[in-house]
Amino acid sequence: MSYRELLLSNQLCFLVHRLDLGIASKYRPALAKLGLTYGQYLAMLALWERREATVSELCGALELDTGTVSPLVKRLEAAGLVERARSLIDERQVLVRLTRKGAALEEKARSVPGSLAGCLVADEADYARIRAFLEELLERLGPCGPGPDEGTNRDPARGKRPKKGSRI
Repeated sequence: MSYRELLLSNQLCFLVHRLDLGIASKYRPALAKLGLTYGQYLAMLALWERREATVSELCGALELDTGTVSPLVKRLEAAGLVERARSLIDERQVLVRLTRKGAALEEKARSVPGSLAGCLVADEADYARIRAFLEELLERLGPCGPGPDEGTNRDPARGKRPKKGSRI
């Protein structure tokens, strides 16, 4: 290998990828009992918080595009967990509402976060520390999507070029 910075084992992004895969695999058995995929679970979390949302609002909450969220919502509707309807105010907007079955699933899902937390955090203080660190990393990245300095080889958070050999 000519460049150490290109070693897969040096990439933070690969560690995050592995963590994402690991978390999804730990969630899978608990979510299977609920009849949900991980993506559907995230959508249901957003809807349990709001009870109703437009597809656009769900896209914003989940940081996903409509091409991903719309089929996910259709599958939730087919399962009887949500219903979709055009907004009476703006027909371009599709409202997504929990059904009684979808609202009832919230109680069954209460144990899911705790079942995974035992694998990741030692206690409430550890949870708070990890959450704060992850929030800080997300803030450093800025909003999702291409940044103003995309393709310029500049670090937008600091306005300068990344250090030689930096690992992202």
